[in-house]
Amino acid sequence: MNAKGASPKQDYRILICNGPGCLSSNGIFDKFKEILAKKGLSDKAMVIKTGCFGFCAEGTIVKIVPDEVFYTKVQVGDVEEIIEQHLIKKNVVKRLLYVDDSKQIRQTHQEIPFYNGQYRIALRNLGVINPENIEEYIGSHGYLALAKILKTPISREVVIATIKESGLRGRGGAGFSTGLKWEFAYKAVSDKKYVICNADEGDPGAFMDRSILEGDPHSVLEAMAICGYAIGSDEGLIYVRAEYPMAVSRLQTAIAQAREKGLLGDNILGTGFNFNIHISLGAGAFVCGEETALINSAEGLRGEPRQKPPFPASKGLWNKPTNINNVETFANICPIILNGASWFNSIGTEKSKGTKVFALVGKVKNVGLVEVPMGTSLRDIIFKIGGGIPNNKKFKAVQTGGPSGGCLPTELLDLSIDYESLVAADSMMGSGGMIVLDEDDCMVNIAKFYLDFTLSESCGKCTPCRIGNTRLYETLTRITQGKGSLEELEDMKELSQIIKDTSICGLGQSAPNPVLSTTKYFADEYLAHIKDHRCPAGDCRELITYAIIPEKCIGCTLCRRQCPVDCISGETKTVHNIDASKCIKCGLCYEKCPVKAISRQ
Repeated sequence: MNAKGASPKQDYRILICNGPGCLSSNGIFDKFKEILAKKGLSDKAMVIKTGCFGFCAEGTIVKIVPDEVFYTKVQVGDVEEIIEQHLIKKNVVKRLLYVDDSKQIRQTHQEIPFYNGQYRIALRNLGVINPENIEEYIGSHGYLALAKILKTPISREVVIATIKESGLRGRGGAGFSTGLKWEFAYKAVSDKKYVICNADEGDPGAFMDRSILEGDPHSVLEAMAICGYAIGSDEGLIYVRAEYPMAVSRLQTAIAQAREKGLLGDNILGTGFNFNIHISLGAGAFVCGEETALINSAEGLRGEPRQKPPFPASKGLWNKPTNINNVETFANICPIILNGASWFNSIGTEKSKGTKVFALVGKVKNVGLVEVPMGTSLRDIIFKIGGGIPNNKKFKAVQTGGPSGGCLPTELLDLSIDYESLVAADSMMGSGGMIVLDEDDCMVNIAKFYLDFTLSESCGKCTPCRIGNTRLYETLTRITQGKGSLEELEDMKELSQIIKDTSICGLGQSAPNPVLSTTKYFADEYLAHIKDHRCPAGDCRELITYAIIPEKCIGCTLCRRQCPVDCISGETKTVHNIDASKCIKCGLCYEKCPVKAISRQ
């Protein structure tokens, strides 16, 4: 079967997105099967659940192959029309096609601006193949890289050199050289070595690794086997959080299929190479995304980071040499082996090679999964691919790198997305979360939100993280209440630097980044809270005041009827009044007023 077109027996392949943003596709899938059977067309069309297409804002997505027609926002009630019009009468259902901002109808995904500028390597098979069918993965060059290495054969040293020369850096944190990491584990002397895939994706709003595991699990298994061969390991472990049941299920299916085909287990492809993979379920602790805390958890211990050195490459799982990469890093391995180091090295910037996957979320029109070459600007991602800010709001900032990253302002929109540029701007790449903020977001409150998250997820092992971040959170709370001081603001900056310099693990060291970046780029908002006792964004409840604008009020009584504490008075067709002493600042009156006669300051 050709994975990218219709099989010889079927006229059509109906690809249905079953990614995180399109989970309702289960009903659509069943409906397609039902209607096709009822019309006697089951032998003419194959209905397939795929991984995430990426364009989550337009889900559920249905793609008809080989016509390449890309239907968006499909609902169960649309299924019969698609079958009747497209499959039987050969007419495209235009009302389900994507319409861009210029009112142009886009029939194929290549025509849609969201996909322009993207370059899919890690996401190459998502939305293309059935992730639960190993034949389709093999039909898309799957396991060819592993076969190339084992059958040629290619020496372990050459495999590692290829990964080093490609310039691939870890996609889950600080961006350490993947090839160098493999080399350290290869050179470690031991009777046993391990390969670990870190699938403990815990950043708020992030779903990159989850989507790859759900949409292309074999790409990770094959890459882990290649890594096992390269470093001299016969055992791999995928540490994935239990909150990802679909990812876990598809991994289990993929592992079983690979073993059945002789692509995992003993004597792979008859070459004498043995490699087995099993799954370890995490309980959802954010700190277990740190590699040594993950190892502790996998061993059944408390999820706390270990002091380094020694590093996992010399003393990791069960005190044996261990190589750890995250899902996206592994997803890049097979294309590098097949296409060569120079191919991958030609993509991206001088020091940041290849592509990067981002979960583009927040105040942006085209929420979704994006993969772009390193060096692409924030502006291109947010405004060209992302479509800009909805509801005619103004862009204010973008948070990169999750809770450990920083908030970057409008003046940095042309910043190149690469490891060095982001660090220089007081942010980081991290695993690839990208949260867009608009004029209604208070940057002090945003910093407080991320500190609250890291406090809740801190393992509590080291004092700088446990106590230092608590003090930062308390200070931010006072500032959002209008009770902060300029002295505290300076103390907070100093404490943030101390925490960065003295915390044990990378999570603690990066926890103050939201504070440092917001105090640097949005100092005026901090000063407004401290000196003027005012929140410019109107987001900090304690500093908000609601008032009726007399010349706008029409006396409709809607605000009075919505108020949960009866703090609004006034008769029909008379100007109303808000009693500030009773107001709990819920904002219902402000949201419901039909003539915008309520001010929020």
